Amino acid sequence: MNSYYFDHAATTPMHPEVMERMLELMKGPGGNASSIHAYGRAARSRLTRARDLVSSSVGCRPPELLFTSGGTESDNAALIGAARAQKRLGRNHIITSAVEHHAVLHTCEWLHREEGFTLTVVPVDGTGLIDPQHVKDAMTPETALVSVMHGNNEVGTLQPIEAIGDIAHAGGALFHVDAVQSLGWMQYRLQELPVDFMSFSAHKINGPQGVGALYVRTGVPFEALQHGGSQERKRRAGTENVVGIAGFAAALDICVNERPSKQLFTEKLRKRWIELLKEELHHDVEVVVNGHATRRLPHIANLSFIGVDTESMLMNLDMSGIAASSGSACTSGSLERSHVLEAMKLPPERLQSAVRFSFGLGNTMEEIQNAAPLVARIASRIRTSK
Repeated sequence: MNSYYFDHAATTPMHPEVMERMLELMKGPGGNASSIHAYGRAARSRLTRARDLVSSSVGCRPPELLFTSGGTESDNAALIGAARAQKRLGRNHIITSAVEHHAVLHTCEWLHREEGFTLTVVPVDGTGLIDPQHVKDAMTPETALVSVMHGNNEVGTLQPIEAIGDIAHAGGALFHVDAVQSLGWMQYRLQELPVDFMSFSAHKINGPQGVGALYVRTGVPFEALQHGGSQERKRRAGTENVVGIAGFAAALDICVNERPSKQLFTEKLRKRWIELLKEELHHDVEVVVNGHATRRLPHIANLSFIGVDTESMLMNLDMSGIAASSGSACTSGSLERSHVLEAMKLPPERLQSAVRFSFGLGNTMEEIQNAAPLVARIASRIRTSK
């Protein structure tokens, strides 16, 4: 049985060149970047090169970038570190959106529940887009922080971060952007954006899992979450994962160099995938595309197969060797309905039948052509068996 991996928004396969770079370093000799002997200095040099490469790729200064264990830690560090620092200045209000990743939403809720911050969650429209005016209307003199993701991980909608950042700064608030899903697809020049914090993760760009980064603009209020050594300029204590960080840098370097061709090809895959499914299911199942038609990432296709239950669809896809996702978490063996699609106020028939397909390294047009009829047969079978 052939297998098809269409879940790149969840995690991506590691690029062969990244594996080669990491294996080279793992073979040793190793070294702690905080040690003063030759082995430590070599590790420090690798860390410095990686920081220089990543910071150059996203348009910030190397000292403004700190490495983390991934996107969740980056989000938590930015939100809690900025909120606590701002609270000391008399600001105790946070604004976020209803379609954020749980790493942001749950952290904001925790700050509200445990540390006394007031929280405003702004809505989105039916395409998942935030109206900047809603953010402006929510601003108060006490607003400490605004946090909005750039590219949505479930439907791909791109938020107007420049307009929202300007609104946050005009009101004296800090602005955090979760760019975990958009890194590698969008070009960033952070020095030119009204952004104070931006979160990244390596495993979404064909790098290793367990490595991420956080941009912290020079001079903004920020309190470290981890305490111990003086690593990462005392903003994130703990021995650095030099091998993982080097893999992150290698993956991002490849992304930057291949972005134009990668975007074009992935957009073609996505477009053809939707066309084929609609053609195959024309008489049996209505296929509806969720998310914004133009303001979106090129690799995510969130589709509702009207009348076909999401959980049944995913189980049957898996048994047929096709990896896709609902875009939501699986808890205790039961599928939770997407909070993103709920926030978009989609009708029940679309909410309960949505499947996310996402494309990337290794996917081919031939795969798309071969897999689409399989997906269509599964959807038709489930629909007619009801």
